[in-house]
Amino acid sequence: MKETFQNSLNNKNEMTIAWELVPGRGAREKSQESALKAAEEAAKGDRVHALTITDNPGGNPAILADYLGMEILRMGIEPLVHFSCKDKNRYQMESQLYALNRAEVNNLLVLTGDYPEALEGRRPKPVFDMDSTHTLELITKMNNGLEVQGRKGPIKYHPTSFFTGAAVSPFKATEAEQVTQYFKLEKKVAAGARFIVTQLGYDARKFHEVLQFLKVHNGDIPVLGNLYILSYSAAKLMNQNQIPGCVVPDKLLAKIEEEKDASDKGLEKRLLRAAKMYAVMKGMGFSGVHIGGHNIKYHQVEYIIDKGEELSIDWQDLAAEFDYPIPGGFYYFEKDKASGLNTTKPVNREKLPLNAPVGITYKISRIMHSIFFDPGKPLYRAMKYLSKALDGSILERPFHKLELLLKVGLYDCKDCGDCALPDTGYVCPMSQCPKNQRNGPCGGSNNGFCEVNPDRQCIYVRAYSRLKKYGEEEQLRGTQIPACNWDLYQTSGWKNFYLGRDHAAACPVDKAKDKKIKELAQH
Repeated sequence: MKETFQNSLNNKNEMTIAWELVPGRGAREKSQESALKAAEEAAKGDRVHALTITDNPGGNPAILADYLGMEILRMGIEPLVHFSCKDKNRYQMESQLYALNRAEVNNLLVLTGDYPEALEGRRPKPVFDMDSTHTLELITKMNNGLEVQGRKGPIKYHPTSFFTGAAVSPFKATEAEQVTQYFKLEKKVAAGARFIVTQLGYDARKFHEVLQFLKVHNGDIPVLGNLYILSYSAAKLMNQNQIPGCVVPDKLLAKIEEEKDASDKGLEKRLLRAAKMYAVMKGMGFSGVHIGGHNIKYHQVEYIIDKGEELSIDWQDLAAEFDYPIPGGFYYFEKDKASGLNTTKPVNREKLPLNAPVGITYKISRIMHSIFFDPGKPLYRAMKYLSKALDGSILERPFHKLELLLKVGLYDCKDCGDCALPDTGYVCPMSQCPKNQRNGPCGGSNNGFCEVNPDRQCIYVRAYSRLKKYGEEEQLRGTQIPACNWDLYQTSGWKNFYLGRDHAAACPVDKAKDKKIKELAQH
């Protein structure tokens, strides 16, 4: 089969259409049969370039997207499989990826994934062994021919041919949330993302913001705008943050509530709104749209495309209709007064207040880091010598216990042994982030607070605020932090650092990269 989806995305004169199917739980239930029927209609209609298949959305169990993707491929239309990190370790990911490649299911949207839901009063164990940047990096290596060390020397495996994308949410309320979203987006692109899909919202200026950010920082990468046909029931859930990362402000919910009293329960207006969004996205310069919505039929998708094309000549006027911002929300760029969208000039973030308190713990941590962990300081050399002396001795265990006593009290340490505290403003991603995100936030935070623990601020809101206090927030956009090395679990993180066993040895200070980060900060 020709690579319709990839070719379309690379064709600047064509809008790429992806239509989302949610197959649901079970194997031969109504939801799977409906998804396959929709796929059959889409294949015959020849207007959709790829059918996106969700991977356990909402953290609920569902049929594997992989297998449904194989069935859809046989119908003559390309699947775009959601590939999430929530319930697979790195070896399972590799196995699943090779199986997908063998089945010629090569379009992937790589996601962090929703936190597993508790069903029947019992929650399954989340995995989150790797984040989306790690997964993209793995796929890039596989595309180049994965090379591993065998017993008799290096082994290089046959290259795969995945076409991978990633997601980003521009719909964040606070500076810390939004800026760290974009920092992680840069890491995703660097790791191998070749297209981007936005999260869901209804603020035209925010959609435009993504394009501007990529234009300024990452060059020419295709972006699909998330276009959701919003029913009242879905709008209500999103408004209450019951669907993480999807933003429906009160103003829009009130409008949709009015529309639902019509004889068609607001369907006509929902479809017209979607067509207008299509027109606006095309006018802004999106490469395509990612269409979603509950129980949407193929003929409705065709209507959105045709009506959207018809309306696209007036996209600038229509953009004003999508004025549903988060109240008091942060914008990365200054507003363009003529269009109501964005300039390419970032707002002056220096004058904006911090989104989280810094606290005495971080101040102490900075002092201790500068004394003991800075390679240029005398006590660094002393600690390195001590670590060598303790390694394998009878005093190694007491030394580890002393470290753990301090780090549990200060950081709620989980004793992973591959410590990322210095990388994340001394907020532990292994103990304080339910998804163990080491390279930036997931997309589920709400007004600065965690998707899973809504009474806690997202760790990257805290980390960004701590670093910004000292003018160092750009550190979060630097070197990618590798996935945790579980060989080091329940061993001394200090000793592993000084002896070059943890990820810090794999990510040495790169003066050229530090210079680049400073240039980006000025930009």
